[in-house]
Amino acid sequence: MFRNQYDTDVTTWSPAGRLFQMEYAMEAVKQGSACVGLCSLTHVVLASVNKAASELSSHQRKVFRVADHAGVALAGLTADGRVLSRFLRDECINHSFVYEAPLPVSRLALRLADKAQVCTQRSWKRPYGVGLLVAGLDETGAHLYYNCPSGNYFEYQAFAIGSRCQAAKTFLERRFEGYKDYTPEQLVKDALSAIKETLQGEKLSSSNCTVAIVGRKDDGTVEPFKLIDATRIQKIIDSMEAAEAPTEPSSTQEEGRGSDAAPMDI
Repeated sequence: MFRNQYDTDVTTWSPAGRLFQMEYAMEAVKQGSACVGLCSLTHVVLASVNKAASELSSHQRKVFRVADHAGVALAGLTADGRVLSRFLRDECINHSFVYEAPLPVSRLALRLADKAQVCTQRSWKRPYGVGLLVAGLDETGAHLYYNCPSGNYFEYQAFAIGSRCQAAKTFLERRFEGYKDYTPEQLVKDALSAIKETLQGEKLSSSNCTVAIVGRKDDGTVEPFKLIDATRIQKIIDSMEAAEAPTEPSSTQEEGRGSDAAPMDI
């Protein structure tokens, strides 16, 4: 993307009908750390890559709790994400105080989209350079939404955003049809597998990923939004690697292959 005369503010349309600052904000989402969301009938899982700016710094949080029944994962400018997650938290608190009931997830995503859309009609504002995966549980079940910097929002069964997210999307597209009947453990495993697809050869471990879950238990009570412990994540990763590892041939088979091998030409 190159600077031109139509990107001085977000309210200026180009002759092709484009808002360049909006496209720049969406590009910031593509440059952020990868985030993945998966949804079943009763649970939603969010996972993100912990990416440090340098070897001397720690990573920034990408998964935030909004309320007991909802949370978000973000890709893009983390500072913008913190402001929006605080806004969502205030909306949930106000709704609970007035109506004594949790804010429905669809309305939560709508209010976030409305706040982002205002920035597309004010010349003295800039769009939020962050995309959010909103996960939550309400009376209608578990829900996963993606909120775009443009103010659009969509509900998904599974979705991925951020850097190299296309590899994760390809993985999710092959398996999403069965997610409605998945157990929480299966959702977590597929979320970790999708995150692994975005690492491009880097080894997946509990230190470079964060996983959170929210849902409804078998007895009907709400399982509050929480981050899964790193020890549990590492155990799941170890079990996945053990299942993927090929079985080693026995020593007798190796000896048999060695005796049948043709002599090398010198």
